[in-house]
Amino acid sequence: MGFFLKVAVILFCLVHFTDAHNIRQKLHSDGGDGVQPLSKIQILKAVSQLHENAFVSAYPVLLGTEGEDFGWVTVNISSPNPSQDDWVAVFSPANFNASTCPYNEDYYEPYICTSPIKYKYANYSSADYATTGNSTLKFRLINQRADFAFALFSGGLSNPKLVAVSNNVTFLYPKAPLYPRLALGKLWDEMTVTWTSGYNIDEAVPFVEWGLEREARTRSPAGTLTFSRRDMCAAPARTVGWRDPGFIHTSFLKDLWPNSVYSYKLGHRLSNGSYIWSKVYSFKSSPYPGQDSLQRVIVFGDMGKAERDGSNEYADYQPGSLNTTDQLIKDLDNIDIVFHIGDIPYANGYISQWDQFTSQVEPLASVVPYMVASGNHERDTTGTGSFYDTNDSGGECGVPAETMYYVPAENRAKFWYATDYGMFHFCIADTEHDWREGSEQYKFMEKCFASANRHKQPWLIFAAHRVLGYSSDSWYGEEGSFDEPMGRDDMQKLWQRYKVDIAFYGHVHNYERICPIYQNQCVNSETSNYSGTVNGTIHVVVGGGGSHLSDFSTLQTFWSIYKDLDFGYTKLTAYNHSSLLFEYMKSSDGKVYDSFTISRDYKDVLACVHDGCEPTTLAT
Repeated sequence: MGFFLKVAVILFCLVHFTDAHNIRQKLHSDGGDGVQPLSKIQILKAVSQLHENAFVSAYPVLLGTEGEDFGWVTVNISSPNPSQDDWVAVFSPANFNASTCPYNEDYYEPYICTSPIKYKYANYSSADYATTGNSTLKFRLINQRADFAFALFSGGLSNPKLVAVSNNVTFLYPKAPLYPRLALGKLWDEMTVTWTSGYNIDEAVPFVEWGLEREARTRSPAGTLTFSRRDMCAAPARTVGWRDPGFIHTSFLKDLWPNSVYSYKLGHRLSNGSYIWSKVYSFKSSPYPGQDSLQRVIVFGDMGKAERDGSNEYADYQPGSLNTTDQLIKDLDNIDIVFHIGDIPYANGYISQWDQFTSQVEPLASVVPYMVASGNHERDTTGTGSFYDTNDSGGECGVPAETMYYVPAENRAKFWYATDYGMFHFCIADTEHDWREGSEQYKFMEKCFASANRHKQPWLIFAAHRVLGYSSDSWYGEEGSFDEPMGRDDMQKLWQRYKVDIAFYGHVHNYERICPIYQNQCVNSETSNYSGTVNGTIHVVVGGGGSHLSDFSTLQTFWSIYKDLDFGYTKLTAYNHSSLLFEYMKSSDGKVYDSFTISRDYKDVLACVHDGCEPTTLAT
């Protein structure tokens, strides 16, 4: 009762940041509204109106008793003055009153200074709540290193009044190592494992225990990183969206045998000599660069996250996210590596959402390398050096992305990198930094393309978040260029010179395939079976991973071969050095809706084409 008496006199101040994000809206009637749901709490002030006859109770109070990293909680609510716009917020940590706030000036205590991690309307599963005042809700919680409390508010999202607060709920091992995500290292025979825990290095030593199945185990140490509120660049990440991210550990598993199955588990050795372990996972190591074998690659962008408990604040934000995730999990035996090319969780400054995203993709990322690229919703913050001077990241300025996920970049704050997988050579760009000719990134991209040994790695792939190539998106159509401003002006020279096979983009939330093209001209009339000399790059927009959909322009673009205003992802299957299959699948059913093949020999890659010839001499 002490907590209830304390909050009975609390004055709450929740800060409204809906307009702060400056997010470009590209909507479709069935594709979601594109607004970060936690930013919909649009009030400057919330008052405490705790009622002695209102209550919220949650059970079970202890989760993860059998090692689970998630649990379902039943929440019973009763209100003597119910209304259709009553809602239940989930706060974590459970103590969300003024004592947790960092400010010491320009604020009047007491107040709330943190956003809930999710919420539901009280009538979500009880249509008669407004009449009876009683409702039962079910929430799915993941282990996020702290306890939880449920709070009933009246007054809707625009004028919230705290009516009742529940008992606390916690996990048995809240600091446990969780949510491993694999990524390729800088060498072909290296795999990195990154995970999150509640243990700093002064409490426990992190490591990975791993080895070939049925052989001796090896222990590899892990480095530990984190970030603080002061590392955030703007609101809401620096204010109401802040939540402690825990500690992020990365271990490098080296000298792997190619094409081999390794098992691994995450460990922490406590100061008293005891150990905390994760469950056991496994992965298959990469093929040797140039190895001739079946190799399968998934590429998509802009997936975001969603809630499996039906929390309705996400129903219109990332409506395709779970379908994409679940289809990939279903097909996991036929996937070798995943590329998520930007706009990862759409946390937009609400740091709690990063944990929830890593939990959502854990069945994928713990088994195959989950490679990421930087998007505007990870990096862009006004006045922080991003190429686009907006606050699309909600003040994150790239820090959570570069800390939560490993990429084999020389500088993870500059998210461009090269990586190999068997017969594929990938050059991953960072469109939130300057890519124009003469820039640091442009020089890196030319080096990346030039370093591809097309005899050993015939399939040269470029990927970036924003569309540097071609898109029939309505917003690009209004601009008239059908790409990001200055997008292909300089890069197309490199694509043509080094004969890049396919360029992938996100950012635009739909699917579109473009003909092999150079300087705005299709250079091949074929649409489904490409063979012979490599001339022109095929551009593909794969931004329909899950976020609200983007309409196409009404203008008909001659270079567009296939368009789909739906959620989906793409798959590349290399059968050998001469045969590649491209497929586009819808997230709703996993079926193929667009495809093409490339068939060619090594001499076709070497052949001279316009602006793609090696210099020759008449000397003998």
